[in-house]
Amino acid sequence: MTTEMTLTQARAALAQRKISARELTTAHLAAIENAKVLNAFITLTAERALAMADASDARLKRGEGGLLEGAPLAIKDLFCTQGVRTTAGSKILDGFTPPYESTVSAKLWQAGAVMLGKANLDEFAMGSSNMTSAYGPVINPWKAKSGPAKGRDLVPGGSSGGSASAVAARLALGATGTDTGGSIRQPAAFCGITGIKPTYGRCSRWGIVAFASSLDQAGAFARTVEDTALLLRAMAGHDPKDSTSAAIPVPDYAAGLNGGVKGLRVGIPKEYRVDGMPEAIDKLWVKGAEWLKAGGAEIVEVSLPHTKYALPCYYIVAPAEASSNLARYDGVRFGLRVPADDLIGQYEATRAAGFGREVKRRILIGTYVLSAGYYDAYYLQAQKVRARIAEDFTKAYERCDVILTPTAPSAAFAIGDQLDDPIAMYLNDVFTVPASLAGLPGISVPAGLDAHGLPLGLQLLGRAFDETTVLRAAKALEDAAAFTHRPEPLP
Repeated sequence: MTTEMTLTQARAALAQRKISARELTTAHLAAIENAKVLNAFITLTAERALAMADASDARLKRGEGGLLEGAPLAIKDLFCTQGVRTTAGSKILDGFTPPYESTVSAKLWQAGAVMLGKANLDEFAMGSSNMTSAYGPVINPWKAKSGPAKGRDLVPGGSSGGSASAVAARLALGATGTDTGGSIRQPAAFCGITGIKPTYGRCSRWGIVAFASSLDQAGAFARTVEDTALLLRAMAGHDPKDSTSAAIPVPDYAAGLNGGVKGLRVGIPKEYRVDGMPEAIDKLWVKGAEWLKAGGAEIVEVSLPHTKYALPCYYIVAPAEASSNLARYDGVRFGLRVPADDLIGQYEATRAAGFGREVKRRILIGTYVLSAGYYDAYYLQAQKVRARIAEDFTKAYERCDVILTPTAPSAAFAIGDQLDDPIAMYLNDVFTVPASLAGLPGISVPAGLDAHGLPLGLQLLGRAFDETTVLRAAKALEDAAAFTHRPEPLP
């Protein structure tokens, strides 16, 4: 089947004219139509996709194809797309059609990619399950073969669950995501695919609906490490419109993938062995270290002593920034407007109707920790802890080149589980949040299955702007794991 190709395979087939971009796009649009039960997309852009595919075919015929020429992608509905509604998974952005294009998506179109549609997500990227979307939950294409979740629909992880589910179900060759505290890496692990969060500043945030501005970072999903390397190369680069965008050259990430790990030092942080972690995840972590050692890497123990403070630190910093960012949604300038007798009444009615429970919860937390009398006690203290967490990584990288950890503390869980327990939900980010607070690159690679037949991921973290080494180690891990499992076809 055409949709079974990886991005790398599709690029080769398109370049050799074995398949047209229109045929490839048509096949993916048909797959999306047959997989509506997954609710992976909020908005489909079929007509635009076919027009973009035809333009790609014309360029390919002239020998002018770009890096991603003719590749059908899903775009997380947090990226503003000119002329196509952008919802951020929230009712408060009903009817919002951006008059501009995000820098990341614009770069993808410049590389020749095709937009299939806007992928579903947790509302304003706030969530670890994709159950907080105003457009309904996304369903993971994987099914548990045994255990308490057997026969139940599973979450794809969040917040980029629609993107991850679409790639895992063969509805797109790749997808964009955003990662604030793990929202690319955790869904990648839950869906048995690869997901990379680059260094903060590597990809522009301009045109991405903001959640927590000092943490949000665009990244990519695909089914192989090489595919994510291609996507990241197209997405990354300095943007003068984003003051946090780094003016650092973007390497050809795919060029050095097969360099192996001989001589590489791989750190194992002792603090990531958390109480109650399933045995399957611990065993996979050990196996991952053995795979890299067999490839010539040196395994060293490192310490990240402030890891235990990362989650509480994150859940102060991120809601505080969200409280500030989401103040702009007032029913006056764009999106939903609920009329009232006066302006304050309109603000209150619009925000009450437009925001979901999780978004309201985080706005309240964020407003509280920024309020007079609490700023120093909470927000300022959290920023100091964040600096200590970053220092931990700096010291660790004196002893190692990359760090290997599990991606998530569990496999995908059933939809509805943990919904009434926000603390349990937040704990899903325990392994991903520290690198986000430090602004470091991380990738999740599918490496095995748990006892119930669900995918588990291993995470590799690297030094700032050293995605090349992270990807090279990830390729070695991918080769050793030889993960060929995939979800059962949809009925």
